[in-house]
Amino acid sequence: MPDSNAVQIVSLKGPFRLVGNIIWVLLGGLVMAIGWFIAGIFSFITIIGIPWGIAAFRIASFSLWPFGREMVDRKQGTAMKTMSLIGNIVWVVIGGWWIALGHLLAALVCAITIIGIPFAWQHVKLAGISFTPLGKEIVSVENNFG
Repeated sequence: MPDSNAVQIVSLKGPFRLVGNIIWVLLGGLVMAIGWFIAGIFSFITIIGIPWGIAAFRIASFSLWPFGREMVDRKQGTAMKTMSLIGNIVWVVIGGWWIALGHLLAALVCAITIIGIPFAWQHVKLAGISFTPLGKEIVSVENNFG
């Protein structure tokens, strides 16, 4: 059973997954992955920002090539969940809302065409992740659902 908080891309198989990822890259995936990568670099410049940098690089990878993978909440204890919550609040204040805005603008552009509507929906989901990057992990759809 999939996690209800999971961000999942429709499970495509074989060449369809490749085609979906290529179309995704062209419809804003590359630009948003670069945005996440830049956010990660800026986070690493400040030593205290390394946890956000690691999360940003993880989401950059997911944002670039999402089909066949999903982002789920990492299994953690209460103390780590509390730290992730505090870290996510700091992230939103500092820069998470900029990336969320970028995903929402990309979603609007994608939603103009019928073929872009599923990609627009994915950008909306990634905008949600932009507010809570800590405490997430990427898993393969095959490993999670068999």
